[in-house]
Amino acid sequence: MRKIPTNSPTKPELPLDLTGPHITIGASSAHRLYQALCETIVSGLVKPGEPLPPSRMLAKQTGFRRNAVVTAYERLIADGFAQATVGSGTFVAARIPARAAAPKKRAIVETPGQAALALGCTHIDERALQRFRAFVGRRMRAFGSEHLHYGDPRGSRELRVAIADHLLSARGLRCDPDQIMLTSGTLHTLRIILGAILKADDQVWCEDPGYPIARRTIAQCGYRTVPIPVDAHGLQIARGRTAAPSARAAYVTPSHQFPLGVQMSMPRRLELLDWAKQAGAFVLEDDYDSEFRYDGAPLMSLAGIDHLQRVIYMGTFAKTLFPGLRIGYCALPERLIGDVTAARAALDRFPGTLMEGAVADMLNSGAFAANLKRVRKLYREARDTLAETLEAASEGALSVPVPSQGLHLVARLDPSVAPAIAAEAKQAAGAEGWLLADTYARARPLPGFVLGFSGHAVPRLVAAAEALAREARAALRSKGKSARRA
Repeated sequence: MRKIPTNSPTKPELPLDLTGPHITIGASSAHRLYQALCETIVSGLVKPGEPLPPSRMLAKQTGFRRNAVVTAYERLIADGFAQATVGSGTFVAARIPARAAAPKKRAIVETPGQAALALGCTHIDERALQRFRAFVGRRMRAFGSEHLHYGDPRGSRELRVAIADHLLSARGLRCDPDQIMLTSGTLHTLRIILGAILKADDQVWCEDPGYPIARRTIAQCGYRTVPIPVDAHGLQIARGRTAAPSARAAYVTPSHQFPLGVQMSMPRRLELLDWAKQAGAFVLEDDYDSEFRYDGAPLMSLAGIDHLQRVIYMGTFAKTLFPGLRIGYCALPERLIGDVTAARAALDRFPGTLMEGAVADMLNSGAFAANLKRVRKLYREARDTLAETLEAASEGALSVPVPSQGLHLVARLDPSVAPAIAAEAKQAAGAEGWLLADTYARARPLPGFVLGFSGHAVPRLVAAAEALAREARAALRSKGKSARRA
């Protein structure tokens, strides 16, 4: 172990192993330093409550840039290994997260849906969380009469105004607050909108592969889903015209196709809008994670291109803040406001009011944007580390295209491999995430995994990825031996 000495009489010597097996080869300086600090803390070499060196001092000691040290410290604080005190410095947390201090052989030891590689998990920066708590407290202290009667089926106007401002600046979508409706999430939005615009047994185009939960929701509402193939340019509109020319709606994820991650090309977008206009149909744009783009500015939304004529835009705070809020929203064409509002009133009358004001405060104060900026950096690092680990640990068995946007990636086996091999590896590793094959409806399923990287501590992502890659190699070797015996 290489120890980093310190000349400061007020700080203890900080032993850091920057070359051990817990360090990801090829990772960024910030991530390698973060891993070394985690190992030092978890192993008990520094005790709870002990101070960590100032960032300038640690940068000088390690030879890393100061911004790498600052990023590593921010990660320690975010993951619960350290805490910062204004004017005093950064200290080892009084209580180390148990999941990190006592790693198990299997990667998955937490509540299902929360372990590393699970989709839909998020992180909220501590500063943003403090602001949110303050906003909630202030709103509760000023508890008003709006909570004592039934409200607008679309939700509070204050939050709808804030969302309209956000959509204009972030997604290039100009709309009036009257066109915004609050919901409890994307699936709730789907049920309300489809009930307002479709008749029983109407056809709906769905991407194949695509989001299976949305596909099931549409079918359970009594509409016929028509799987339409997806290629590198997005939904194949020509195939949709052939398969279901009289469809009344299309459910798409154009900015970051789920699960493949491709972006719908501009020619395909215009072709889709032309079809909707000609067929008198509507396009439901699920823009579930557009705020998390790592290379350049987010693409303009399909609804922004269409100016909300035939496109219904759907968004959510489940990814940008946290799922427990249960607040989603949609932006409606003006012609649909009356029908959709009536459908909402008939379904569950109006949304809950207690959290609306606090979310509006987050948007209006800048705390929402600041949190996005900070967690985007964390997610980018988690994405890069997960992709590198999967490819290295699988020794080439897994191909992992690095997505430019979103909160998940796809790790693929060779297309000639049976999807059952991926299922065998996933079960043996005890891994979370999805099987890529499970996202297909009609097209030939491909072998691989859909893996989440957001909201997870990087060391746990690495451990889970190594286990999955190891089992994928073992499953492939077993397949080879079986083939030779045959």
